[in-house]
Formats: sequence, structure tokens, C-alpha cells
Amino acid sequence: MRRTGTTRRSALTATGAFALGAVLTGCGEPETRTGPGGTDARAASLRTGALRAAAARDSASLLSRYEQVAAAHPVTEPGLAPLGATVREHLAALGGRAKAPSGSPAPPAAAAGARAALSGLAAEERRVADARAAALLSAEPELARLLASIAAAGAAHAYLLTELAKETPA
Repeated sequence: MRRTGTTRRSALTATGAFALGAVLTGCGEPETRTGPGGTDARAASLRTGALRAAAARDSASLLSRYEQVAAAHPVTEPGLAPLGATVREHLAALGGRAKAPSGSPAPPAAAAGARAALSGLAAEERRVADARAAALLSAEPELARLLASIAAAGAAHAYLLTELAKETPA
């Protein structure tokens, strides 16, 4: 009488075939993945450097905006100081350096009025946070974590700036 069902021999054969298939599939990878120091590693490093540099430029620009709004509207300085300090820390974490104050006149948004300047700054924070969140998709894991954290802080800054604009006297 012949035995039906799974036998030890057929189970071992199936396991061996599965393992062999996995090994052969791994050997058939396209040549785009290279080892350490390969072309893809350099491309990833360049991409990470470019993302980090772009994020640092955005933070430097944002810090400059904070300084210009605070200079143009001294009433906003107490509310902007801690947020600007945080943006300065983000810039340092990204490897950027703050530009020395140029003494240039404030941008038109800062001259319009304190509320309008704060609203414009909130919109800029929101735009930068959205750009950083979009950059997460192509960032390496370490940079992605940093960008996610900074984007979240930027979104919080946008909210706080919006609330500060509501409280600021016209």
C-alpha cells in the first residue's frame, strides 16, 4: 500500500529546492548594486550631500528671514527669538553656517506690518517643512530621520508663528 501525504523525503526535497531557488535568485541581481566604494555608493553619497546642502540652504534662508522680521518689527522679537535659535540649531545639525547679518534692508513682507510679516514667515516655514518631508523619500536613513525631525519642528513653528501673528498688535 502506497503512503499518501507529505513524507520526510519530499519535505527535505522541497526545502532544498526552495533554498536553491533563493540562492539563484540572489545571484541573478542586476549589476546596479555594487559593493562598498562602488558607483552606487558614490551616487548615494552625492545625493545625500546634495539633499543635506539644500536643507542647509533652506535653513540659512529661513534664519535670515527670522532675523529680518525681528529687526523690522521689534515687537515680534521675544516670540521669534526661541524659534530662530531652533532654526540655528537645525542649520548646525545640517552642517551649514549662518551668514553674518548683511545690514541689507528687510524684505517687503517684513516691511508690510508685524502680522503680515509673521504670516509670511509661517508660510515660509510651512513650505520648507513640506519640501523636507518630500525629500524623505530619496534620503538615506540617517538623513531621513534628521529631515523628518526638522520638518516636524518646522510645522510646529508654522503653527506657533500663525498664533503669534494673531496675538500681535496691528
